This record gives sequence, C-alpha cells and structure tokens, in this order.
Amino acid sequence: MSHTMKDVAKLAGVSPATVSRVLNNTHEISLGTRQRVLEVVNQLRYYKNVHARRLSTGQSDLFGLVISQITNPYFPELIRGFQATAWDRGFDVLLCNTEYDRERSKLVIRKLIESDVRGAAIMTSSVDKGMTAELTAAGIGVVFCNLGPAETLVSNVWVNYQGGISHAIEHVIELGHQRAAVIAGPEDHRIAITIEHLLEAGLKKRKLDAFPVIHCDFQVHAGALAVRTVLSTPEVPTVIFCGSDLIAMGVMSALEEAGVKVPEEISVIGIDDVSFAFLTRPALTTILVPREQLGRTAFQALDKMLSLKRRKGAEYHLDTRLIVRKSTAPARQRELHIA
Repeated sequence: MSHTMKDVAKLAGVSPATVSRVLNNTHEISLGTRQRVLEVVNQLRYYKNVHARRLSTGQSDLFGLVISQITNPYFPELIRGFQATAWDRGFDVLLCNTEYDRERSKLVIRKLIESDVRGAAIMTSSVDKGMTAELTAAGIGVVFCNLGPAETLVSNVWVNYQGGISHAIEHVIELGHQRAAVIAGPEDHRIAITIEHLLEAGLKKRKLDAFPVIHCDFQVHAGALAVRTVLSTPEVPTVIFCGSDLIAMGVMSALEEAGVKVPEEISVIGIDDVSFAFLTRPALTTILVPREQLGRTAFQALDKMLSLKRRKGAEYHLDTRLIVRKSTAPARQRELHIA
C-alpha cells in the first residue's frame, strides 16, 4: 500500500506542511518534531514523490554538477562537497561528465535543460559561457570556476592559484634551486594555462626562467612521457613544477626508471593535493586546492543567487596553499648526466 504525505502528517500529529519541511530540510523544526516525523516516515516506508512536488510548486528539486571526468581524482571531493550541501538543503544532484569532449559537452547542456535543473555548477574548463547561454536563457542559474565576471544568473568561484604557486616558488628558492622546468596541463585547458602563466611569471620574477615548458594531458603516463624532454635538455633542471598531481606522479615514476633520485637530484611539485598524494614515495609536495570547499561554495552560490529577486550572481574566493612533503629537497650541487 502506498502512503501519502497526509498519512504521515496524521500519524505524526503534525501538518502536511511540517512533514514537507522536515523531508526537504527547508525550515528550522524542533528536534522532537523532526524525530517524530522521521519515525513515521520509516514506519510507513514513505518516499517523496518528486514529480508531484514539481507539479505543485512549479520548481525542480534538481541541481546539475558538470565535471570533466569521474575517474580524475581531482573531482571526488568536489562532488562530495556539492552533493552533501545540496542534500542538506533537500535537493538532488544530476552529475554529468564531459570527458573533455566538446560535442559531449553540448549534449550535457541539453540534458540539464531537459531535466529542468534549477541551477548548474560548471566545474570543467571544457564548457565555457558561450555554451551555457542556453541555460541562462532558460532561467537556469550557472556557477563557474575561474571564469568571471558575475552577472545575472551567473556566479563565479575564483580559486586563488597564485597564492599557493607563490609559496611553492619561495619554497624552492629557499632550497637553492636555480633551474626549473614546468610540465603543464593541456594547451586548450583554461585553468592549466592559468597555472602555467602564473608559474612562468613567478619564476621570472625571481630570475628563474622556466625551461623547458611542456604541455601534456592530466594523466600519469603523459607526465612520464614529458620527462624525456626534460632530461634531454643541456642543463637538466633541479626542480620540476607539474600542472597536476597525476602529472607529478608520472614524472616521479619516469625519473625513478631513468635512475634519477627524487628529491636528491630533482625535486618535484604537484598541484591539487589529491587524496593519495601523500602515499607516493617520496610523499608529494603539492599545492592544495580546497576541492570539497569548492563544491560546497559552488552550491551555496547557486542557492543564494536563485533566492534573489533579480537573480544577480556574485563572486567567491578560495585560497590555495603549499603542502611540503618529501619530494622537495635542497638543489643538487652538480650537473646531472643521464646515461
């Protein structure tokens, strides 16, 4: 037998509106009332009818979250932060992957509109404002990462990569490094290019021109392949800055295979601080990007924007910081010759 919200309300001794508030976590309800309602919900095995609610309120309970690739360890903490915050407010999440493919990204945008999401967090560089015009035209709020400025139905979360990168450069300067290479992410990836430019500018400011500067995919094997170019330079650098932790892991693996000791002969620095970065050997020095906080902030930005009468977007800022582990050490004092 299927039970209704009225059945729950009658048995719990409250109004249907109170049951709705408890289930959707939209208002402050006393702990005793909340527990009583939830006990009845479990007793009757009652489940919300989201379609009925959508018809009655004219609003969806669904928010979209667009990422590049579920297998990339950058994203799980971001997803957790976004989803947990959405669930705490009584909303559901539609997760979409672009797989770094432009045509797939267009299909994702279409899927979000067809699913009638309230808002969407675009946490991938493979989708830009031009591609999301259909979302805002449909009244769907959008939040981006490092793609401003804010405007009506558009918010932006700025991740301050410069702070962590500056600390990383100061760290290697203090260790006596004078030659640095950069293995950045893809040339068509917006945030990868931002990181590359910040590294080059920061190193140049400290009279350490980056050489060589290489682009590769955010993959372990891509980082490993890029090391060949680094080791073939006339003056092998003493430190390698990597555009992601995955690249850094590939770099360290390839250096070990080439007989180069990390960090005694070449230091390695990553970016992201993915969950297993500390498990590498040696443990990876990296720039922490607060991804769970990024997910929480992205949802909060959407929720706040959509609650405003004019739906004006806003800008939010998150800081990065250097996590020093064992993959960096004082610069070697001799030239490195690869057999």
